[in-house]
Amino acid sequence: MHKAEGVVVLLVSTCTLERAELNIPCSHWRPLVLPSFGFLFDIDGVLVRGKTPIPAARTAFRKLVNSQGQFLVPVVFVTNAGNCLRQEKADQLSHLLGVPISQDQVMMSHSPLRMFKRYHEKCVLVSGQGPLLDIAQDLGFCQPITIDTLREKRPLLDAVDHDRRPSILVAVVLFGEPVRWETSLQLIIDVLLTSGYPGNPYEQENYPHIPVLACNMDLMWVAEAQSPRFGHGTFMVCLENIYKKITGKELKYEALMGKPSRLTYQYAEHLIRAQALQRSWEQPIQTLYAVGDNLMTDVYGANLYNRYLEESSSKGSKARIQAKLAGLRWEKELASAAAAHCRSVLVCTGVYNPHTEVPLDTRDSIAETVFHGHRDFRFDPGLVEPDHIVPDVDAAVDLVFQLENFAPN
Repeated sequence: MHKAEGVVVLLVSTCTLERAELNIPCSHWRPLVLPSFGFLFDIDGVLVRGKTPIPAARTAFRKLVNSQGQFLVPVVFVTNAGNCLRQEKADQLSHLLGVPISQDQVMMSHSPLRMFKRYHEKCVLVSGQGPLLDIAQDLGFCQPITIDTLREKRPLLDAVDHDRRPSILVAVVLFGEPVRWETSLQLIIDVLLTSGYPGNPYEQENYPHIPVLACNMDLMWVAEAQSPRFGHGTFMVCLENIYKKITGKELKYEALMGKPSRLTYQYAEHLIRAQALQRSWEQPIQTLYAVGDNLMTDVYGANLYNRYLEESSSKGSKARIQAKLAGLRWEKELASAAAAHCRSVLVCTGVYNPHTEVPLDTRDSIAETVFHGHRDFRFDPGLVEPDHIVPDVDAAVDLVFQLENFAPN
């Protein structure tokens, strides 16, 4: 039987009279006040519920653009969704919010996969919903195979005709929760326990297994329904527990993407700086304001990244040393973090219920029962305490403008 090597499972301001007199086109004008901050907006529960915009969102975004529709500050939409292309999400947001939004302002949970170039030429198994092949190819993967394709072309169905056998799987990319959980769970376990040769006998002695890259760890999410719905994090819990039940060992991830991972926020900061550079805003972006509705993803992630930024700013910081020792190979694809702070702003229009907040005075007793984050992220009550709590996204924009003394108009 063949052995698989290197197999991976990837689970502005308005026109002023002076400028008009100088005959400078409005599209090239720069705001009188240069921004030194940027927004990271969650989408579901902050801007929309399902396909319905939250009323405060349109009001908020009228304050964020000038009369030509240009953003006055850098803005990135950071969502844990992963079932569509960035351009489709940008088009949806443009329609719902009434302002022009480009795909470069949209960060899906899988966007950081662009940095994992060592897998782009490999044959990878992709799991989730939506146009998976289009998404994978847009990210740079040249040989993606879906769960449906793998199911149809199982090697045991035609072990003689090698031309019909799929290439060895070197990665499984988990974009999001699939439709048929039982099929995806079965085939992903097959791939993990056969080193990328599903159909062969299980080899439980091969550990650690082939790499797994997973996007979106949300246990639950909010749409039109009154109660939260299961998210990809729930699917991952199932996969992890099945693997451990069969092998007695922990399923390991090559990388975890989506909020609250540091990788996601560092990539989002990279997009913020790219916007500022494109607009020729020379003022350094010092503070990121992450606006979200979920304590366990939006607030936890922003606070975790803020802790990293603070540690990184100190000479010989532990964060940099630990990152170097950990061999984070994606780090070289990004410039070093440059912001000084990442502030968490919690809105009350989504998952968060102000009447059932985390009881921080009973930290030990709630660690296992309340924490909805992924098992690889430790519970820290300080990380789920927001810097600010506001009613909605419009109030969040007003608050940030006040904190930054930013009045472009």
